[in-house]
Amino acid sequence: MAHDAKSRDALRRAVSDARLREIDIAVQLQADPKTVSRWLQGRMPQARFRVQLAELLGANELDLWPQLAGASESAPELQGTYDYRSVVPHEVWSNLFGSAEQEIGVLVYSGLFLAEDIELMRILVERARAGVKVRLLLGDPDCTNVARRGVEEGIANAMSAKIRNALVLYRPLRELESVETRLHRTVLYNSLYWADDEMLVNQHVYGLAAAHAPVLHLRRGGQSELFGTYLDSFERVWDSAAVLNGAKA
Repeated sequence: MAHDAKSRDALRRAVSDARLREIDIAVQLQADPKTVSRWLQGRMPQARFRVQLAELLGANELDLWPQLAGASESAPELQGTYDYRSVVPHEVWSNLFGSAEQEIGVLVYSGLFLAEDIELMRILVERARAGVKVRLLLGDPDCTNVARRGVEEGIANAMSAKIRNALVLYRPLRELESVETRLHRTVLYNSLYWADDEMLVNQHVYGLAAAHAPVLHLRRGGQSELFGTYLDSFERVWDSAAVLNGAKA
């Protein structure tokens, strides 16, 4: 459901038949124009927007998004929970990234543990070389929120140093054509790691390093909003972040 060509084409035809522009839809639904653009590229809208958009276009939801016909309303999105990120089995991480066919996203402050993992980096490089779009969102090491997070975790300026170290270790990945890296200045309430329709959400807890905080394992399914809520958060941070040149450490 990450980017479905059939639903993309159906939605585009319906929008064309209704003689509407992207900006018209954004105004009518009070949605971000960039979000509307992603819908027309094949991204599945959240349930409330699907209903509103179908009504606006005078269409049936199943006609616009045929894949919903195979998704149960009660299909559980929450696949599991882990008390700490450090106990998430390595195969869960490798399966998450290794199964990606379309897109991978990482939203963190540093994500240093990922950059230091030779096997996971190999998988990310392989998927990127296979044409999978990879988006890395790291904290700006010079911003106030990164400094504050370092203080909250009790490591002071080490947070900025971890980000700079991660940027160096990510360089073999960042230099690939299908990979884009941006630096954000936001307060993170979660770190997000997702690939197509699966996601690991690492909670942030005041006073604890992310490795010691709980993780939710989600899989997009049915009419639930959970997966989409976190994905929309990723997109908002992405849109506000600064592009980092691929060769810059």
